[in-house]
Amino acid sequence: MASNVNPTVRRRRLGQELRRLREQKGMTAEEVAERLLVSQSKISRLENGRRSISQRDVRDLCGVYEVEDRRIVESLMQMAKESRQQGWWHAFGDIPYSVYIGLETDAASLRVYEPQVVPGLLQTQAYAEAVVAGALPEASAADIEKRVKVRMRRQERIHDTKNPLRLWAVVDEAALRRRVGGQQVMREQLERLIEFSRLPHVTVQALPFTMGAHPGVNGQYAILEFPDAADSTVVYLEGVTSDLYLEKATDVQKYSVMYEHLRAQALNAEQTREFVEGIAKEYTQG
Repeated sequence: MASNVNPTVRRRRLGQELRRLREQKGMTAEEVAERLLVSQSKISRLENGRRSISQRDVRDLCGVYEVEDRRIVESLMQMAKESRQQGWWHAFGDIPYSVYIGLETDAASLRVYEPQVVPGLLQTQAYAEAVVAGALPEASAADIEKRVKVRMRRQERIHDTKNPLRLWAVVDEAALRRRVGGQQVMREQLERLIEFSRLPHVTVQALPFTMGAHPGVNGQYAILEFPDAADSTVVYLEGVTSDLYLEKATDVQKYSVMYEHLRAQALNAEQTREFVEGIAKEYTQG
């Protein structure tokens, strides 16, 4: 088996298949949990790909669902084994948003709205250090360094010549004007943002204050889409103590429509470069 199997994506695919088998059997998650003497939340987390799944879990579930085809059972067991492999991010230790990193690593495209800071995939190292230190005032220097290294490592998807991530970022004017890390750091960050925006697979749109109220006023979110049709689109909402992942078609549709409104209200790509250049000059002069 290839060593670059993404465990997060494997876990999601396995969970979807186990949910399909349960529904074919006409059972609820509560009924399955009662049969296996486990909590209903465990079944839900296994099916949502939010929990590591063992080969024993797969064997027990297949027994409950009366799966008689040995090839199906063996295939699911193999997926369970692959889902427990470690992705590149595990080398950095405990990362609170590791599920998101796993999804982002395998995504074909990413649409993100950021109201407060420049999106992580477009940050310079100095800017990232200032953002992490400011957001986590009680974090140790070692923890800040680890998080910044992970953020820089994630940017390799942007520079991947064979399989680059298609990134579309709508950035609020507040993120461009908030002085993070000082004048020089901000100038270099805005210049880097312009450089990124010239890449053929990266689109950056600024949302000026003059646009007033808009569909993004409730905060940051990201929409991840995957190359395999079997993998459902995910909406990611970052939280302080926990994150939210939405996969229901109705939820994804609502956020997608909201994003289209954001793109329509924002400056186009060329206007955005001119807008960002103007703000960068203010940091040069000030």
